[in-house]
Amino acid sequence: MSARDYNCWMADVVDTAPDVRVRRRATKARRRRDDMWIGSTALVAAMLALPLAQNVWHGPEVAAVLAVSATAMLAGQRWAIALVVMTQMMVVPTLVPRMLLAPTNLTAGILGLVAIAALVPGLLAMRRAAAAMVLLSGWQRTQTACRRASVGLVAAGLFAAALPFI
Repeated sequence: MSARDYNCWMADVVDTAPDVRVRRRATKARRRRDDMWIGSTALVAAMLALPLAQNVWHGPEVAAVLAVSATAMLAGQRWAIALVVMTQMMVVPTLVPRMLLAPTNLTAGILGLVAIAALVPGLLAMRRAAAAMVLLSGWQRTQTACRRASVGLVAAGLFAAALPFI
């Protein structure tokens, strides 16, 4: 193989590789779609939880904070994922008793089930929320700090889920 043939072959190989800017644009678009999905489902969950939250510890306040943080996320504020996930975990104690412990009111049970289903996309983004929480808290963003924040979020979520039964 001559040097000219080798250079032409390598140029073809390099040209077929995806451009870094194209990959970044695709990643940014995918992240924006994910943020829109998480924000819209969080807003739906907040709107469904608000009427169910009467006379339950701090349910209306938490549902209102979830609605505001979901609106901030829909407006493009990337830091709002941390607040969305934390408030979604705090809204679970409001929804679980209405869904499980009130079998006489079918409407409340169905609304609670739909609201909990709407919480799932945000709770699946807990790793991103932990990374955002590390940045919001002012800590240096390292793998250890993100892991500790993620473990803390999981522990808080488990505590919040068990709270209605305590």
